[in-house]
Amino acid sequence: MIEVADEKILNDEAVEEEVKETSEAESVKEEAAEPTEEKEAAVESDKKEEKKKKKDKDSKKTDALKEKIEELEDRTKRQMAEFDNFRKRTEREKATMFDMGERSVIEKILPIVDNFERGLKTVPEEEAESGFANGMNMIYKQLIDELDKLGVKPIEAVGQPFDPNFHNAVMQVEKEDMESGTVAEEFQKGYTFKDVVIRHSMVSVVQ
Repeated sequence: MIEVADEKILNDEAVEEEVKETSEAESVKEEAAEPTEEKEAAVESDKKEEKKKKKDKDSKKTDALKEKIEELEDRTKRQMAEFDNFRKRTEREKATMFDMGERSVIEKILPIVDNFERGLKTVPEEEAESGFANGMNMIYKQLIDELDKLGVKPIEAVGQPFDPNFHNAVMQVEKEDMESGTVAEEFQKGYTFKDVVIRHSMVSVVQ
């Protein structure tokens, strides 16, 4: 009887000990689990922080690239504008040089035109229809036509009001049938080249 009671007491103690050990084990597991969760949370936080840093770094890099692109675009636009201005300036200079060259040649041709006109005026009336006179007239007209195509125009003088921009008065005359300040006679014909005077008309003016 005593032995049975002792055995029961031993069994109860063993069960109690086992329950205690199980409880302690679960407690240890819970204690071990808690740091793991904290660690996972810390790792997750580190990942987020790293992503944020990377994002900020990428954003700064993008901003730097955008700024560099804008700088290059601005430089390119400036260079294109400078090149366009250079091209226009070169074209203007080239056109001016051509005009100067044409003007220089025309100024040398005008005395030849003057001589043609003087020579044709000296042809006697009875020889006006001769082959020689007709040939000279044809050459003179061809010369005048070519000058006209180049933009060379004669300045109107006789009967026009005197204009110092176009006329060069070398003397004054009295004429009852003409108003004062009117061009009475033309001694040398004046010309414009592309609307610019290249030679003034040499004239006499009514007093």
